[in-house]
Amino acid sequence: MTILNTRRKLAVFAAAAIAALGLALAGCGSQGSGSASNGAAGSNGSSATGKPLDTKAYDKLIAAGSVADSATVDASTWASAVKKAGVLKVGGTKTSALFSLESTDDNKLRGFDAGLSQLLARYITGEAKTDVSVVDSSTREAVLQNGTVNAVFATYSITDQRKQKIDFAGPYYVSRQGILVKSTNNSIKSVKDLDGKKVGVQAGSTGPQIVKKAAPKATVQEFQDDSQLVQAIKQGRIDAYVVDQSLVLGDVAKEPKALKVVGDGFGSEDPYGIGLPKGSDATKFVNDWLKKIEADGTWAKLWKLTIGDRTGVTEVPTPPTIAE
Repeated sequence: MTILNTRRKLAVFAAAAIAALGLALAGCGSQGSGSASNGAAGSNGSSATGKPLDTKAYDKLIAAGSVADSATVDASTWASAVKKAGVLKVGGTKTSALFSLESTDDNKLRGFDAGLSQLLARYITGEAKTDVSVVDSSTREAVLQNGTVNAVFATYSITDQRKQKIDFAGPYYVSRQGILVKSTNNSIKSVKDLDGKKVGVQAGSTGPQIVKKAAPKATVQEFQDDSQLVQAIKQGRIDAYVVDQSLVLGDVAKEPKALKVVGDGFGSEDPYGIGLPKGSDATKFVNDWLKKIEADGTWAKLWKLTIGDRTGVTEVPTPPTIAE
């Protein structure tokens, strides 16, 4: 299967997930956000169908992750340094419902990105121990360049501009752009309705260029992170928020009464990579590990637990082809 076909397939699954979420929200009707909101706060979030993340199954999957032999780790200067430290220092988030959310029950991070970072930590050190520094779109390169973190797992789009500053492993996931609006907003139904509207994007992301191309008459406003943008929508300070579909799904899953997604995914496929220090030997090591967890089914199991089960998508997508 070509990279393009694989990415198209993943984009279809992302769109299907949004459609499934929208149908589930319609079914919720006047039930409100009580159970879903409580699930997000207390059990690492829930989908619009009311199914929370199965934390026991998640923890079991991470604990069963493979561990590299000494020769494999010793062959990589980057991995050897991580093993010596006994912890993988990660740039990530703690507020992304599907990808990396901190539970108020036990303060643990769980999600697709969080799980990948924990599996990598276990593979290198023998324990799924990570030290997470919170990053946003404007700080991800800096923490890699100054050595604050060993890797960044944060729905991190691979771009040529970023590759001038850092290296990437992957891609490990592909998304497109989605549109998030207030649940009472009926004036925006698709990307063509963004012209003339106030559209929020994340600072330092590819959002400004995407909106400019898709809706040149829109007024673009930049915010530091996802939570600020969601608040701006709820308060009416912006009309819409354009971001990766994966984040759209997570935001609506957390607040199905306040927010909704409109239209289909748009724009080119957006490959996510694992950010790594420029010029290190980390990329080959991490890519080899990614291929391993894709081949042994761990990637699929993690995707199903953190995304598929919580958004109503039952068929696991084929992982994107990893760049060499």
